[in-house]
Amino acid sequence: MNPKDILMYGFEFQNVSKRYGAASDAPLAVKSISFGVPKGTLTTILGPSGCGKTTTLRMIAGLESPTSGRILIDGEDVTALGAAQRNVSLVFQSYALFPHMTVIENVCYGLRMSGMPPREARDKARQMLETVGLRGLDERMPSELSGGQQQRVAVARALALEPAVLLFDEPLSNLDARLRRSMREEIRALQQRLALTVAYVTHDQSEALAVSDHIIVMDQGVIAQQGTPQELYEAPQSEFVAGFMGEAMLFDGVCGEDRRVSLGALTVVAAPEVGPGPVKIAVRPEAWVIGPAANDGLAARVLKRTYVGSIVEYTFRSPLGDIFVVSPEVKQPLNQGAPVSLYLADHGVSVVAARGS
Repeated sequence: MNPKDILMYGFEFQNVSKRYGAASDAPLAVKSISFGVPKGTLTTILGPSGCGKTTTLRMIAGLESPTSGRILIDGEDVTALGAAQRNVSLVFQSYALFPHMTVIENVCYGLRMSGMPPREARDKARQMLETVGLRGLDERMPSELSGGQQQRVAVARALALEPAVLLFDEPLSNLDARLRRSMREEIRALQQRLALTVAYVTHDQSEALAVSDHIIVMDQGVIAQQGTPQELYEAPQSEFVAGFMGEAMLFDGVCGEDRRVSLGALTVVAAPEVGPGPVKIAVRPEAWVIGPAANDGLAARVLKRTYVGSIVEYTFRSPLGDIFVVSPEVKQPLNQGAPVSLYLADHGVSVVAARGS
């Protein structure tokens, strides 16, 4: 690899594996993964429970040592260094604030431990609190703050150390839905304004799509796919990623030599990299286009209808089975039993090789 490329990365994994247990046959939590995160970007490590994402984050932080491979931060090999020797800060899921310390004392803590004089530490802590929108709350106790304010104190404490890499471990899971949306927007805005290099771990696909420059999807200790949010949502490369990245229905199909796949009365064209043979067609709920009953399209009837404000959710009975569809047409909803023809839009549809094929 070109040395210039290495310097572009805030951090990098080179064939990193992690095995828990001394035995050679102990299970691998992470299996020889490699990736690089460009400086000044936010990369989300996404996946279901047990996929290895938290272990990966802990290895970046220096809280776990890899069994094999190398970890680089700003081009420097830090594989053998402990957490205190790495220029990283971790914002925990629980925020980990000291309950007996005021807000500003919490933010000062790491600075004081690093040897910064008290007055200078308080000045810098106050500046960080202003950065995250908490001016005037210096002397509050954590118990006097809302969940969102506690989250910001944890971020301010991490930022005060001027880390090369800022790590978030499921940072929004303790917040209610409305506050989660607000906080993810704040984290993203802060990251972009300060050009921070951030690794962000979550199991929430919508959260990952909303905050990320780049997403790494993990499955059973390996990287299933990585790319931009749009690439992962619109062009999944496996059945797992198609089903995990947002809601999608998976239909069985067979790809011919001409790359055409039949989906009932409809035809889908597979990407060039999909070879002939058994495939899965992944269709997002918003990819269906509802038209009046006609001789073309996929014949269906309305089985269920649910109005949820900005969209209408339908379940249609069809020759392919029951199909879940979301429609923005809220002013003229279809009645139960109404016949329709379903078509496919030019987005939200992808063809991937079936597992085991």
